[in-house]
Amino acid sequence: MSRIHEALKRAEQEKAANPRPAAGEQAPRATATPVYDQSVSSNRAAEEVARPRQAERFDGHSTTLRYEELVARCTHPEWKADSTLRASLAGEGGRVVGERFRTLRSRLYQIAGMRNLRRVLITSSTQGEGKTFIATNLVRSIIRQADKRALLIDADLRAPRLHTALGAPSTLGLSDYLRGEADEYRIVQNSETPNLCFIPCGTRVSNPSELLLSERMRVLLDTVTPAFDWVILDSPPSVPVHDASSLADLCDGVLFVVRAGETSYEVAKKAASEFRDKNLVGVVMNQVDKSQGRGDYYYNAEKK
Repeated sequence: MSRIHEALKRAEQEKAANPRPAAGEQAPRATATPVYDQSVSSNRAAEEVARPRQAERFDGHSTTLRYEELVARCTHPEWKADSTLRASLAGEGGRVVGERFRTLRSRLYQIAGMRNLRRVLITSSTQGEGKTFIATNLVRSIIRQADKRALLIDADLRAPRLHTALGAPSTLGLSDYLRGEADEYRIVQNSETPNLCFIPCGTRVSNPSELLLSERMRVLLDTVTPAFDWVILDSPPSVPVHDASSLADLCDGVLFVVRAGETSYEVAKKAASEFRDKNLVGVVMNQVDKSQGRGDYYYNAEKK
């Protein structure tokens, strides 16, 4: 975990060097600096086999979904994306940001080459650190490769934002499926964006933790995962509620987002430690001032 602790420390150190902009000032646009610590054992890596997952449905039958079947039967609303939650790729700054996300994508592919990594949970310690921004733009980077298919899931049932980022309807969605009020075809959306599907948060509920811990959540993931190369889940922050930790048990890896110059080292360290035994694959530093972003990447691929 030393590399991850180094990243968290660096994020806090930027507080003094880069004070938060005053009201009306434009904060530096995000550059995602991935910091990885691969802590899975070689024995476990050998046991993890990349194969379609069989979903045990409630009718007692096992099934997997094909992408073509899912897209043919799911909903197809028009998406009108919110540009404030998407990285601009125009100009020199945009090229730098785009390269950051391509590097993040490449690091995930490297880890996936050594162990099973298809479902990735993205979380943070507290609200406002940019996990939704990272999730949205990581998926954008993935689907720029024509042969890669991605599913984005808004598992933040308390403060959902992914539907806003995509400009998509928020219902029907995950909560409706978990309450038994909709099947997977009714909650999955596919718009004109090639190779991207989306499950929004759904109807607001009063018991999000209980729903996310239910057997239906596991069944849903096991059902839809075989149709995609990557399944990316945006979860609630880990300090206020326990949802992210519960969802991590259903995922192959966790990416932890910290906001440079904002995230407290002690708070982030404590929050990240909850995922140490839950396949924490790395830390992504968000809102790095481009004058500070020298393209430094910390990656530990050593098997332990």
